[in-house]
Amino acid sequence: MMDKTVLDKRSKELRKTIVKIFELAGRGHLASALSLVEIVRVLYDHVLKYDPSRPKWIERDRCILSKGHGCLALYALLGEKGFFPEEELWKFCHQEGILGGHPEQTKVPGVEASTGSLGHGLSIGIGFALNGKYEKKDYRTFVILGDGECNEGSIWEGAMSASKHKLDNLVVLVDYNKQQSYNTTFEVQDLEPFAEKWKSFGFATEEVDGHDVEQLKSVLGRLPFEKGKPSAIICHTVKGKGIEFVEGDLKWHHKSNLKDDEIQKLYDALGVD
Repeated sequence: MMDKTVLDKRSKELRKTIVKIFELAGRGHLASALSLVEIVRVLYDHVLKYDPSRPKWIERDRCILSKGHGCLALYALLGEKGFFPEEELWKFCHQEGILGGHPEQTKVPGVEASTGSLGHGLSIGIGFALNGKYEKKDYRTFVILGDGECNEGSIWEGAMSASKHKLDNLVVLVDYNKQQSYNTTFEVQDLEPFAEKWKSFGFATEEVDGHDVEQLKSVLGRLPFEKGKPSAIICHTVKGKGIEFVEGDLKWHHKSNLKDDEIQKLYDALGVD
């Protein structure tokens, strides 16, 4: 059953930006980005400590999009917040631009780790969190995982390490849209009981509607959930959220090079000017 959470104007406008990037590039993982919008929106609007004029500010919170193919959502927020000029958004995947099909730490201000080869972001985040503890810094590290990505053994090796080191400055958010590149997560490699898995690996774990801004703000405002434990937030989402004919349609994972009338249907479905 599709999620019926009503999207507000800001969520629709961010999706409009993502569609425009997608249109101008002729490519991108559109559906994978749409399920992430509220997660990254709430993080960058209400939670993370950062300074776009100083992207390497030592006291900043670190946010890693381990699900790198969903980068259109991250780029939309980074561009809006001033990490780079807005015009870079319209050069996504162009030779003269800095924004590639997966985030690159050496090229894009605000990107903390080069991701796209799934399963590595959590281990990088654990390194950041360990360093924060060692240097007695109060910054936090947030890692956004895809649910299909959680098939990777490296995720669970990292989870054991995070628990061992009592990294209560580490937060995992899983974009649990229940689909991956070629089928549902239930058919490919069932993750359930998902919350219980994270709890059994030593994470204090909460579940939330990943498209409900107020729920996200509330749960993220209670971090860490338990002293001495890393936190996991399972965000129940819909792949392609906000564009009804894209929602839950597996064909949209790789769909690109759309015709003009197909692009117009995307804009029309969002209902924004």
